[in-house]
Amino acid sequence: MRYELYYWSEIQGRGEYVRLALEEAGADYVDVAREPGGEAKMMRMMDDRGVKTPSFAPPFLKAGRLVIGQTANILLYLGGRHGLAPKREAGKLWVHQLQLTLADFVVEIHDVHHPIGSGLYYEDQKPEARRRAQDFRSARMPKFLGYFERVLKGSGGPYFTGRRVSYADLSLFQVVEGLRYAFPKATAALEKKHKRVSAVHELVAARPRIAAYLASQRRIPFNEMGIFRHYPELDG
Repeated sequence: MRYELYYWSEIQGRGEYVRLALEEAGADYVDVAREPGGEAKMMRMMDDRGVKTPSFAPPFLKAGRLVIGQTANILLYLGGRHGLAPKREAGKLWVHQLQLTLADFVVEIHDVHHPIGSGLYYEDQKPEARRRAQDFRSARMPKFLGYFERVLKGSGGPYFTGRRVSYADLSLFQVVEGLRYAFPKATAALEKKHKRVSAVHELVAARPRIAAYLASQRRIPFNEMGIFRHYPELDG
């Protein structure tokens, strides 16, 4: 089956977590919005009253007759189909729980540079962003990274579930990669205290399919339109 991924064509965003899973799985997929006329097709899909399970926003994945929305929900589906999650129900739910926690973290990362409203430009909320960034660097980053470090310490292996990589590990890689771009000084300091989190990043980056993807043009570079944005004044 050839998957169709629907997400914005110029940013990594929340769609990148799905791309990483598809790439690690070696799945056949098309990144629809990056094809000619693809964004228009994506918008038609979102507005199509005939779709029984419409998505509020991208990303969404078309898999045969299924149309699945929400990043964590898509990964729950792909994880079960492609060996990126445990087979037993308890393990599946645990990896899904970790993914939802990562999603919470991603929201907080985004809201550093847009603390007042997503519809406003960053330039319209700079004072509030500075205040938010200070709390994020001193309190929220250490809390989330500390939690993931503790989970990894008790997992019995380098990954969240032990020796086998899961989609949550791929997502943790993306979060660390994004933090290194957005908050290089703060992230470098915190990674010294969270070595298992850093180790997952390096292990995932070295996986053959992921390494090939990262070196390819399929990987959209970070930029100041996505979730992870580098504004030096927010890095302390």
